[in-house]
Amino acid sequence: MSLVDTTPPTIPNSTAPTPLAKIPALVIDDSTAIFDSHVICEYLDSLSAAPVLFPRSGVERIKTLTLGSLCRRHPRCTALLLVYEKRFRPQRSSGTRPGWHASRSQRSTAPSITLEKAPPAWGISPDYGHVTLGCALGYLDFRHEGQMACRPSQARWPGSTPFAKAVPAFEETEAVA
Repeated sequence: MSLVDTTPPTIPNSTAPTPLAKIPALVIDDSTAIFDSHVICEYLDSLSAAPVLFPRSGVERIKTLTLGSLCRRHPRCTALLLVYEKRFRPQRSSGTRPGWHASRSQRSTAPSITLEKAPPAWGISPDYGHVTLGCALGYLDFRHEGQMACRPSQARWPGSTPFAKAVPAFEETEAVA
C-alpha cells in the first residue's frame, strides 16, 4: 500500500488516481483506481472466500447493507451540514427558517437512537455493517470527543463485543490526544 496524491485535477486528463479525487482510493496492480469505501470493501471481499464482509444473499445481506448504510450516514453528515449552514448562511439558521434547523438536528440523532435501541447482532466474524459502525464511532470519537457519552452502548460497542478481538487494527489506529 502506498500514499497517492489526491489533489483535485486542474486540467483534463490529469494524473489524479480517481476522476473525483476522492479518498479513500485503492489503486490495484493493473492501475485501476477503486474509490468509495463501499466499493473498496466489495473489492476486498471478492479476494477471499472468508471472512465474508458481504453475505451473498438473503436477509443477512440486506441486514448488513442496511446497517452499513445507516452507519455511513451516522450523525457526522448532518452535523457537518449544520456547521456549514451556521457558518456560511447564518441568515438561514438564525431564525428565518427555524423548522429547518430542528428537522436537521432530529435527523442527525435518529441513527444514534436506532443503534442505541438495537445494537447490531454479531455473527461468526465482522461484516461490512460492523466495520462501518466501527468507522463511524471512531470518527465521532476522534472529531467530536465526548459525544458518545450520551449513547453508552455505542461508546462501549467496539471494545465490549468480539469486534475488538476480531479487528485488532481498530484499537491500534485509535486517535490519541
